[in-house]
Amino acid sequence: MTEPGFEAVVRDRQPIADGVVAVVLGSPAGGDLPAWSPGAHVDLILADDLVRQYSLCGDPADRTSYRIAVLREPDGRGGSAFVHDELVPGATVRVVGPRNHFALEPARRYVFLAGGIGITPILPMLGAAAAAGADWQLTYGGRTAASMAFADELRAVHGERVALRPQDDHGLLDLDGLLGEPAADMLVYCCGPDALLVAVEGRCAAWPAGALHVERFSPKDQGEPVLAGSFEIELARTGTTLTVPPDRSVLDVLAAAGVRVLSSCQEGTCGTCETAVLDGEVDHRDSLLTDEERAAHTTMFVCVSRAAGPKLILEL
Repeated sequence: MTEPGFEAVVRDRQPIADGVVAVVLGSPAGGDLPAWSPGAHVDLILADDLVRQYSLCGDPADRTSYRIAVLREPDGRGGSAFVHDELVPGATVRVVGPRNHFALEPARRYVFLAGGIGITPILPMLGAAAAAGADWQLTYGGRTAASMAFADELRAVHGERVALRPQDDHGLLDLDGLLGEPAADMLVYCCGPDALLVAVEGRCAAWPAGALHVERFSPKDQGEPVLAGSFEIELARTGTTLTVPPDRSVLDVLAAAGVRVLSSCQEGTCGTCETAVLDGEVDHRDSLLTDEERAAHTTMFVCVSRAAGPKLILEL
């Protein structure tokens, strides 16, 4: 199978906060890169068995470069260490995407909430909201001021619309004050650690459906699968039928049959393994799809999601 995506070269790399580097990627030939919109991310194929996704946090109007920012995770699975240690200017890396499961929907007003490295997908949304003439505010929290990436850029570009709230000076974010009253014309966008997302989801439970948009770094608890037993998957392109037992994922079964699907998190949070569903009902176990997208049963993330019936037909 031909590796998807395209080759990119590291144009620049700079430390921008404690433990965070910003990496700028470009085309080796100097041409345009694929277009993207705020909230999008790319997959970086760092090694044969090391694929990681990072939010694009540059300017979508600049087709010549992609900017990502990566926090070194001492207890991570190797992706952030590779970026910090190996992606130096001149190095090349394969890129897949962009893809967007956190798109900025039109609204008259926005509340943006970011925690730590969760600022990355929010950052380009601010320019888009401003360009659309929307009323918006960003509250950005971090452990310390020194740990908060892009703080100077945010202050310089957006001024008083941005509230920086390092925890050692201000404590936890005042979510009751920020999310006190729901409004029909307001959307909330939040990205950061799971504790922040859970707290925001709780405070937005009474808001209109679709008002809250979150992007997670760790999976939500999905409870027990709909089916306790095995189910079948049919591969539409070849007619092959495979059985998925209770103790294996669809992704594992596909891999054992020689069907390669690009994957990264294997937790249902990154969207890398998204696969089209042509028939059947899906037991969605990801942390990405909206209720409307789940109800359509036209796509699934094969690393975690399963069948809600005896058979699924996949576009593979």
